[in-house]
Amino acid sequence: MSQPSLDRLLSQLELTRTDFGPAEGRGVVGLLNSLDSARFDDPGFLLRFHEVVLFLRAFPHNPTVLRTAKRVLNRFYKKVNALRESGVDMTAFDTFEHAGIAGTTMEDTLSFEVARWLVRRLPGKVEIAWETYEPGRELGTTGPRFIPLLEDDAFVEADTPWRRWIETAGGNKSATPAWLIERFERLSLPLQQRIELYESLRIPLRWHLENSRISRTRNWHTVRQTFYHQSPLIARSQVSLAEELQRRPPSFIRLPVREGKRITDMIREVMLVRYRELYGTTLADPASVVEAEVGRGVSIFLWSLPPEHRLPLRAYVAGFTLKNGIPINYIEAIGLCEWMEVGFNTFYTFRGGEAGWIYSQVLRCLCAWMGTTVVSVYPYQLGHDNEEAIQSGAFWFYRKLGFRPARHDLLKLVEREEEKIAGDAKYHTPVRTLKRLAAEHVFYELPGAEVGVWDRFSTRSIGLGVNHHMASKFGGDSDRMRAAARRALERALAVSTSSWAPSEKTAFDNFALVLTTLPDLEEWSKQEKKNLLRVIRVKSAPDELQFLHLTQQHYRLRRAVISLGSAAE
Repeated sequence: MSQPSLDRLLSQLELTRTDFGPAEGRGVVGLLNSLDSARFDDPGFLLRFHEVVLFLRAFPHNPTVLRTAKRVLNRFYKKVNALRESGVDMTAFDTFEHAGIAGTTMEDTLSFEVARWLVRRLPGKVEIAWETYEPGRELGTTGPRFIPLLEDDAFVEADTPWRRWIETAGGNKSATPAWLIERFERLSLPLQQRIELYESLRIPLRWHLENSRISRTRNWHTVRQTFYHQSPLIARSQVSLAEELQRRPPSFIRLPVREGKRITDMIREVMLVRYRELYGTTLADPASVVEAEVGRGVSIFLWSLPPEHRLPLRAYVAGFTLKNGIPINYIEAIGLCEWMEVGFNTFYTFRGGEAGWIYSQVLRCLCAWMGTTVVSVYPYQLGHDNEEAIQSGAFWFYRKLGFRPARHDLLKLVEREEEKIAGDAKYHTPVRTLKRLAAEHVFYELPGAEVGVWDRFSTRSIGLGVNHHMASKFGGDSDRMRAAARRALERALAVSTSSWAPSEKTAFDNFALVLTTLPDLEEWSKQEKKNLLRVIRVKSAPDELQFLHLTQQHYRLRRAVISLGSAAE
């Protein structure tokens, strides 16, 4: 098939992928079959075909479209292999948007947790990318822990053959990454130190996807019932966030640990092949996973962190959404009291698929599960240092759902832009204006929330305040400050933490750093202090949501946190 003919068929398929009806469904199947039988000599055309088929797998017209899309995707790696064998440049398959397709090879420097998970998940298919790795002093310092006599070479020679040392010690070139990671696992050091040592080496790993289920192409979850689209998709303009948030909360089903692990493994796969790592997707707690089915084939999964990986002050929730079993976005929500900062990213392939309605369902789930009444979106999501968000006009996505800038001058700028848009259908907000609007958080308050009370809040301000206190009162000595803060809070709460579990002690010390800077802590009532002690102890409980809900009930703690976090940096 000629290149113009391929382009024409692809354009027809891209245009009809969101046209739903019996005739359109038959047309989509015909186009899929024609393109599936074609030979692709252009990487751009094959990438376009992949993305539109993946979209149709998530948003099918009917069972025939679904079956056809599955068939194409299950053997898509053959098209990728044929293209590679023809000798064309394959770099287009390794971009941020298009990476992770079956039949391709990926390379990245991964965290310790993800690296050790990957070598187990793809045994024999992961290697060290030596062509792009130039170890030096860091490996010479760390390597002698598990490579005997390495220091006799590394400490004094300028041409240490690092690869030869590692492969010789490992005994099997193909198993080198697994052997190396196992050495770090066996070090007689606390886990955090082992993680720090491994990640200091910055080892690039390369893995071959072949026709693996890990690939974007074939990574889907089996569903009980598929939702077929027989009418137009829900447009953003049809979504009322206020109405969605006032609906009855969805039902949450806590998954058994085994199923929770399958879901947390899936999000690692999803993020890995998109060159992304989030704290909450890498370190998810399988025992905390809940599922909510919100309709239209959409399932939302949420989870927390295990006690050993929790943030010092805030509660962390992560998650992702499946559409007919296909992962279409990821979620990050970090909360304290009734306030929540949320990140939501729809994957490139699915940007045209009911993103506004799905986002409203994500917020509906998060607000119900976390008890949130104040939603904040951080600047990166709007476009601060994020050119993709600027180009997509991300600010207006949130504004049209009802979010407002915290700063008065930016709110006035928004209102002027809205007047221009209303007066001229062809008007587009200039990039420089979008960048100004993306400079600060935007907020959405649910009914009953105190409007504006969290506008200036930042946990960074709390952290910087603590560090300023450390510098001015303790000469920059964190150990001395921690000990003094612990003693002061123990006196104030009339408690001894000597018999507490390590995770409880860590939580106590973290809160002590903050609370002992308060001028009125001694004036808190006996009940307020008792409730504060309970808040601190449940920070390391199996369910971190219990901690978050208790902070919502402690008015004095809430007021102190807002005050400290709203102080000028």
